[in-house]
Amino acid sequence: MGWIEAVILGLVQGLTEFLPISSSAHILVLSKIFGWQDPGAAFTAVTQIGTEMAVVIYFWRDIAHIVSTWARSLLRPELRSDHAAKMGWYVILGTIPIAVLGVIFAKQIETVAQIGRAHV
Repeated sequence: MGWIEAVILGLVQGLTEFLPISSSAHILVLSKIFGWQDPGAAFTAVTQIGTEMAVVIYFWRDIAHIVSTWARSLLRPELRSDHAAKMGWYVILGTIPIAVLGVIFAKQIETVAQIGRAHV
């Protein structure tokens, strides 16, 4: 993959990550449209990590406040009603269902993803 392809696909990843549709699919579809090779799972993972890093950098103060307040609320009950402490619990609780589903359906998810890559 050349630099121009990588930059274009990286921009597509970054710009479409926040849409409620798969940014990974955008990368695959765009590669097909331009006749480029499938960038592969490693490229897709790296671009997604880049997107997540951008989010963490942008929201680092909010994230630090949530984590700090949540952790302190474990020892100080008066902090448990604080919005940031509640948000920490919401993130934890919101992660549990997708983690359980990911474990339960890991094989099916992997199979569907491989079939999808073969057809795009």
